[in-house]
Formats: sequence, C-alpha cells, structure tokens
Amino acid sequence: MSTAVNADPRVKEVSVTDELITFRLADGRSVSVPLAWSWRLSDATPAQRNNHEIIGDGHGVHWPDIDEDLSVEGMFNGIPARRPTKS
Repeated sequence: MSTAVNADPRVKEVSVTDELITFRLADGRSVSVPLAWSWRLSDATPAQRNNHEIIGDGHGVHWPDIDEDLSVEGMFNGIPARRPTKS
C-alpha cells in the first residue's frame, strides 16, 4: 500500500482578513500567516487586499495594486517581511 503525497502544493483560493492571510490549496489543506507578515497587505485597503491573482500555475499570489507577491513555499517556511527603513 502506498500513500500519495503532494509535494507541489498549489493555491486554489485566497482570503485576507484583518488578522490573517490564508491560502486554500488544491489538495485540501489551508495555510495561514498573520497579516502583519506582509506590511504591504497590512497597509492596504480591503479593496486592494481583495484584488489578487494566482500566479506561477498556483505557486504564488500577486496583489497588483500594492506590488506584493507571496508564495506557498514562503507561507510554509518564510518569515515576516521587514518594513523598509526611511532614510
């Protein structure tokens, strides 16, 4: 007996709330990170947060209004993005 493991998770749905960024994956799993992990999404309006497109055959998501990209791999293994310092 063998068990199939999907080592190539792909995004099927995206949601962004005031607290979480959540990717629902094609294999049925969900992965979430705190909204604070993306300062661009934290600063975005609800309309900007909802304007996204799944890219890279499901490997990531792009928010064109704020030029933000997040990947499934980054959601699993990443760390919060640092806000740039003002000079």
